[in-house]
Amino acid sequence: MAPAEAEPLDPEFLALLVCPLSRKPLFQRGDRLVSTDPETRRCYRIEDGFPVLLVEESEELDPATWRAWMAEAGLEGEERA
Repeated sequence: MAPAEAEPLDPEFLALLVCPLSRKPLFQRGDRLVSTDPETRRCYRIEDGFPVLLVEESEELDPATWRAWMAEAGLEGEERA
């Protein structure tokens, strides 16, 4: 599944964001922010340039999709604090 087009978030801003569920860093994939936590695999939408970091509005990615997206981002096998 190709990511929807979205303006990249400012890298300094993105570096401050964490998954509200796992407290792990996030990476941007199109119009989504994806948790680097393999346990929760949460995905949050970006709406009008603003991340919607509400657990109840996030989705849980299946393990294969999460691993593929991590690999695309160059984070495969990387555990981030």
